[in-house]
Amino acid sequence: MIRGDKAWSSPWQYLPQSEKASPHVHALHARNSEVTLLFSVSCLLFLSPATTCHRILVNKTKRPTKAIEFDDCAGNEDVTFGVSDPGFHVDGDLNLVPLRDLLHSEPVLFIRGLSAHADDLAQVDIIGTPGRSAATLGDIVGQKLPYRSKRSLLVPNISISENERGPFPKFIGQLISMGQPREQIFRMTGPGADQDPKGLFTIDMNSGTVSVSRSVDREASDSYQLEVSTTDYSGNLIEGPQVFRIKVIDQNDNRPIFKEPRYTGEVLEGSPTGTTVMTMTAFDADDPNTDNAVLRYNIVKQSPDKPSPNMFYIDAERGDIVTVIAPTLLDRETLPTTTYELEIVAKDMAGSEVGLTGTATATITITDKNDHAPEFTHPLFEAHVYEGSTGVVVNLTVDDRDDPATAAWRAMYSIISGDPIQSFEIQTNPDNNEGMLSVVKPLNYEASEFLSLLIRVENEDPLVPDVGYGPSSTATVHVRVEDINEGPVFFPDPLIVTRMENIPVGSFVASLNATDPDILEKQSIRYAVLQDPAGWLSVNPVRGTVNTSASLDRESPYVYDNKYTAVFIATDNGTPPATGTGTLIIHLEDYNDNAPYVLPSVARVCEDAYDVTVAVVGGWDKDLPPNAAPFKIELGKQPDLDKTWKVTRVNSTHSQIMLLRSLKKDNYQLPLLITDSGVPPLSNNTEVKVQVCICNKNRMHCSSAHSHHARFLVPLATLLLTLLCKYHRN
Repeated sequence: MIRGDKAWSSPWQYLPQSEKASPHVHALHARNSEVTLLFSVSCLLFLSPATTCHRILVNKTKRPTKAIEFDDCAGNEDVTFGVSDPGFHVDGDLNLVPLRDLLHSEPVLFIRGLSAHADDLAQVDIIGTPGRSAATLGDIVGQKLPYRSKRSLLVPNISISENERGPFPKFIGQLISMGQPREQIFRMTGPGADQDPKGLFTIDMNSGTVSVSRSVDREASDSYQLEVSTTDYSGNLIEGPQVFRIKVIDQNDNRPIFKEPRYTGEVLEGSPTGTTVMTMTAFDADDPNTDNAVLRYNIVKQSPDKPSPNMFYIDAERGDIVTVIAPTLLDRETLPTTTYELEIVAKDMAGSEVGLTGTATATITITDKNDHAPEFTHPLFEAHVYEGSTGVVVNLTVDDRDDPATAAWRAMYSIISGDPIQSFEIQTNPDNNEGMLSVVKPLNYEASEFLSLLIRVENEDPLVPDVGYGPSSTATVHVRVEDINEGPVFFPDPLIVTRMENIPVGSFVASLNATDPDILEKQSIRYAVLQDPAGWLSVNPVRGTVNTSASLDRESPYVYDNKYTAVFIATDNGTPPATGTGTLIIHLEDYNDNAPYVLPSVARVCEDAYDVTVAVVGGWDKDLPPNAAPFKIELGKQPDLDKTWKVTRVNSTHSQIMLLRSLKKDNYQLPLLITDSGVPPLSNNTEVKVQVCICNKNRMHCSSAHSHHARFLVPLATLLLTLLCKYHRN
């Protein structure tokens, strides 16, 4: 029921009925060939300040005694009537006639009567629909209406339908002012008027009629809120501003649209009837409060349609797709395909015949569960392998009816028995699910020439509860080991010995020991040198004894960390001959066979310096302690050296050279003798070049003769000399 009991005002006042001697009663008759209308009418029919009106119910089934009456007290000549809702008009018999479907009419209408002598309004409240009884509406009859107390705009809400056709502009409503028509103008502002979308709605400044200039789209905006006011011709406000709303009535002009054109879902084989697979939802841009956006879903096609054309059902309202096929028939291994396509239609208007539709496709995959155990294709497999070799020896084949490349299909192999020392392993070939049996530890024919392995196969996923692994899930593998001529084996390998460097040539170093694994064969072994980087060794080919063929030198570049490494080869006389290699590592002990030397070999000093340190020199030796430091560094045996030079020990490796008296600018060769601590000790006569230079402003000017052979002092000695020269000049 639509009911509006809205108060309104005008320049006139209502007075209680008791104050009116002879009230006028006026009726409003509504006609409609299809709809029974119930109206309440509030009437102002006289330009007298003491007029009283009554609300009168009008029912088509009970016609009133009078139609609309209007009295301007001057004969009612040239009276015109206007209605605020363009869906109604007043006909020549003064009946209010609806012109269109009333479902979207506003709850309040205004009828304006205008003549040369009078101007008045009547308010019509729509309060009933067909089928309402008179008793239900009877409580309204006789109610007194509020009185008008001041000037006001009468602004009904307006409804228009989207997508209307022209011609435009089209009248959609009437705004009514109680002021003098010739003394005021109407103004309208807001979105759709003077704001974007500008010019959609216009108002006649004199009459207050509202028009739409073009078709509107509810999906762009479902309503427009505007303000209306009246002003005088100078722009001074008379009435308002007052807000009113133009509501856009939806039409079913949008098809349902699915979020995706194709949906995918999965359902496990054997799932119970009613299992939800997926949900498909569509969107309709029309008004959600109308049937225009109420959707219903339906499956129009299933492909393939075997074993049943109705394997799935979609909930018409929610879009949930569920299974309706029996679990026993939903067997992936017996279905004609594992993928089904459903064509889904969404229809608006709650699925009625006039509804618009949208379609999408659902692809449903029947997924596998592990309901089939893998089975070996043969109970017995045979393999042949040569002793000493590794790698794949046989491929074990199985059958599994589950979905390939899934955990329910992929096989896992294990060796139950027959491999006590883990000489074998099985890996699964991901392409064909075969088990690749490999030898990972070389087999020995002399130890065992035949092995029997018991193999078991399982799936990565556990089997379903009602399925188990049977006898076919195990198989036997017979492995026959083939004999080959194996190469000799050195023991120990490597062989490590310690020897002194510089032992006499031909000295014994080591004895090699290689044995033939083919113990059942009587084979001889011969030895040879395979790698001898320095060429120091020789080997007896029969006995395997190793002797020196050159002097062993610990300081040789072929020696690393005091160790020299050589490789030997042993060859048997089998058919074909087989070889083996062994390594000999000689740890060389040091012998004092290297004389020490002095660094640096060049020093500089100012020509007027004396009693100064010229250089700090250190001893160096290729030998190891105790055949190296401590070193003894002293002046050479030339006469009178000690009058000019002095050598003083700093520590076990270094000594300082001092100049006792000044020398002229020149290059001098200072002989030194250095001796190590070996037993017996080794000595070395060496020289240090001393350049006596002219020092000027912290710069040294030295003789250039042979200067390109000179080596600079260590930074400490150079800095020391520079400071001494500077100190001496100051």
